Amino acid sequence: MADEEHTTIITEPSDRGGDGWFIGLVLLIGIILAVIFFTGSMGTERAKDTAITDAAQDVGAAAEKVGNAAEKAVDKVDGK
Repeated sequence: MADEEHTTIITEPSDRGGDGWFIGLVLLIGIILAVIFFTGSMGTERAKDTAITDAAQDVGAAAEKVGNAAEKAVDKVDGK
């Protein structure tokens, strides 16, 4: 029995548990930044659409005024 081999097994705690938390945190921050970016660009699109709509309404109002002025000029020429 003096010639028997002796094997010693040493187990150490795994230190990999923190890696999952770190990756999850990075992904969460990325998702939050993406939402902020896309929300901001949607607001910009909405503002642009509103500006175009307002400009079109102003052009329509101006065209109506020009039409009214033209009718009054024709009436003056015709003596009405």
